[in-house]
Amino acid sequence: MSPRTDDTPSLFEIHASPADAGNRADRFLAAAIGSLSRSRVKALMEAGHATRDGAPLTDPSESIRPGAVYVLNVPPPEPATPIAQDIPLTILHEDADLIVVDKPAGLVVHPAPGNLDGTLVNALLAHAGDDLPGIGGEKRPGIVHRLDKDTSGVMVVAKTERAHHALSEAFATRDLDRSYVALCWGLPQPLEGEIDAAVGRHPVDRKRMAVLTGRDALTRGKSALTRYAVTRGYGTACALIRCKLMTGRTHQIRVHLAHLGHPLVGDPVYLRRIPATARTLPEPAREALLAFPRQALHAASLGFRHPVTGEGLRFETPLPPDMQALVGLLDGNGR
Repeated sequence: MSPRTDDTPSLFEIHASPADAGNRADRFLAAAIGSLSRSRVKALMEAGHATRDGAPLTDPSESIRPGAVYVLNVPPPEPATPIAQDIPLTILHEDADLIVVDKPAGLVVHPAPGNLDGTLVNALLAHAGDDLPGIGGEKRPGIVHRLDKDTSGVMVVAKTERAHHALSEAFATRDLDRSYVALCWGLPQPLEGEIDAAVGRHPVDRKRMAVLTGRDALTRGKSALTRYAVTRGYGTACALIRCKLMTGRTHQIRVHLAHLGHPLVGDPVYLRRIPATARTLPEPAREALLAFPRQALHAASLGFRHPVTGEGLRFETPLPPDMQALVGLLDGNGR
């Protein structure tokens, strides 16, 4: 039985067979229903929304009894706490399970202190409206990965609980392909390589991340691997590079490249001083790069398997206009 899409509760009635004997109740119900994660089923059971042969069933670990009739009552989703706001979005793909967007720089992904509205979540609530069946009991989009506020590019967002669970698992196991385009100061050597260095919270400045070594890497860091390739070099002043994330740590590309001595153009956190190589650029390229107001980083492509159909999907977006303008200036002054 499939959940209903209106605002009434959904009732799932499932008859246990001898083959189900000994299975955990939450695992059994989640598998039988298919559209709810095990954690969601567990929470519903503990909240008193499940019965076995008419008697309350609140223990998710109880073993299934063959021949018993299990009923799970899923209440209608509660309105999401964030408000819906009509914010323009570039939709690359949308179906019943997910939305793929090209996030502009300057748009925060999720409401948080300091950014309680005007976020991607607020925009998606307005865009999807009643088309959101609900995740975790709320009518809200399922954020499975994030881009920094000032990083542009491709993002996938789940519309259903089933898609949210599968996409979260894909990101956790790196069963997908993500590439970024960045403009960094200096010319990385070698021109193609990988940066394998643990990343963790900076020991002094808690708003920053840092490459950690030695004992700190073991106790406070998380393994991080970035593969990069220079696609265009501008003397030794700067370079356009493509990065592929093999892990997904906070600020990973920004931290790794800064650690190599090649911070991103415009990075407000990891670019600590005017690069010496800037003076080798002619005007107006030098001033444009030094005045660039954000990290020059764009999530250019994202490939993954559809969480329901299994179809391979891949989305690519060009550089946003501000980064295109920088590259245009550099190409015009190329050496």
